[in-house]
Amino acid sequence: MTTFRRKSDWGSLFTTSTLVNGIMGRRERRTCETRERIFRAAMNLFRDRGFQKTTVENITEAADVGKGTFFNYFPTKEHVLGVLGEIQLDKYDHALRMAQAGEARSALLWLYHALPSEVASSPEMVRSLVTVFMTSKEVRTFLTTGLQRGRGKLGDVFQTALQRAEIPAHQKPAALAFRFQQSVFGAMVLWTLQTPAPPMEKWLDNGFDFFWAAVTARPEATK
Repeated sequence: MTTFRRKSDWGSLFTTSTLVNGIMGRRERRTCETRERIFRAAMNLFRDRGFQKTTVENITEAADVGKGTFFNYFPTKEHVLGVLGEIQLDKYDHALRMAQAGEARSALLWLYHALPSEVASSPEMVRSLVTVFMTSKEVRTFLTTGLQRGRGKLGDVFQTALQRAEIPAHQKPAALAFRFQQSVFGAMVLWTLQTPAPPMEKWLDNGFDFFWAAVTARPEATK
């Protein structure tokens, strides 16, 4: 299957400071680069050691910054995951633009692969972050807020598909948005339980095909 792939545009997520004539100032650029470096270092450590076993000191050493610098950007280790939420929202935005410019199915397939791309580098990484999501109220708040905002954008994608008759008229965009997230998260968790873990690309392709078949099924076909 030929699918459209797009790596996350990491830079765009760390360049939200005010631009002057389209050019970021040196101070703003340095701020974004430092925040990104800390985030990248933290995610690599979460993958290799697990979230709970990674300390702020581990992160600052890996990012080559002082603890004071870390706390200038993130009040706690948990807040680093808030950046992951920003990245995910950027992906929802990109998928909506794709759907509006082309075909909703292609946009949704891209998003189905893009959402897990930062956390699904290994089964251990997924299990570690799922544990954090379930046990940390602070992180769960980040996740819940991000999912709600993402569902709003997903609803717009499905609304676009509905208007173009890409999906049956009886479908409800808001319900489909929830089911889409449910399918992606379910696919990720089930992937971690396979021994050995199968290739993620194929696993997600299969998950999306199953989801899309259900979305596009006509009412008479389900009787």
